[in-house]
Amino acid sequence: MSEYYNPNRDASWNYGGKNWKLSRSKIDLFLECPRCFYLDNKLGVKRVPGFPFSINSAIDYLLKQEFDAYRVKGEQHPLQKEYSIDARPMSHVELDEWRRNFGGIRYFHEPTGLLVTGAIDDLWINKNNEHIVVDYKATAKDEAVKELDKEWQDGYKRQMEVYQWLLRQNGLKVSDTGYFVYCTGKMDRQAFDKRIDFDVNLIEYVGDDRWVEKTLLKIKDCLESQTIPVSGKNCDWCAYTKARNNFEA
Repeated sequence: MSEYYNPNRDASWNYGGKNWKLSRSKIDLFLECPRCFYLDNKLGVKRVPGFPFSINSAIDYLLKQEFDAYRVKGEQHPLQKEYSIDARPMSHVELDEWRRNFGGIRYFHEPTGLLVTGAIDDLWINKNNEHIVVDYKATAKDEAVKELDKEWQDGYKRQMEVYQWLLRQNGLKVSDTGYFVYCTGKMDRQAFDKRIDFDVNLIEYVGDDRWVEKTLLKIKDCLESQTIPVSGKNCDWCAYTKARNNFEA
């Protein structure tokens, strides 16, 4: 048995178990492929995980440290000033928990009985006392990322909208406008020289979380079903499994 993957997960981590929660990433998995979602959350057979991007985690940590320094002082971060954003890092008694992996913002959705969770990267506040969801992203490309115009980035947008929905359910006044702090590692250097330089851009996104409620109802129906649903039309995992089964047959 691999130390990284166990296909026979303890039932307490499946739907109905004491440890199970509906995370933001699970919501996105359902939208991508109901079949993979069902196999994971109902039957305990999750996709084989990829390896973590440690440099992304390091950037995430350092950005939080940097914005926290201005949060303590009650001042704007230079990036907010550069983009003329009338906001500052928000202090909140629950912020550390809301940012903690496997913790996050929580809300019990009574119509479905689902405990919905999601861990944010940062929270700002503007002059209208609206809370602003902020997400950190890191990549390396030939050109700096300055807009979310690719289809695969739609998941980033849904991610922010789930966070906005969760904060609203927790009684906060939330701005429809959120921001991505997007760090792009520069690949045009002649030598490594023990450092990587980044372009850092602030990308505005106006969210619409009205889809969340109806999606939770669909997720509940899926989890209560005794029938494994069909695959998502663009699911690589299901396509691979089908191709392999055809080959072995």
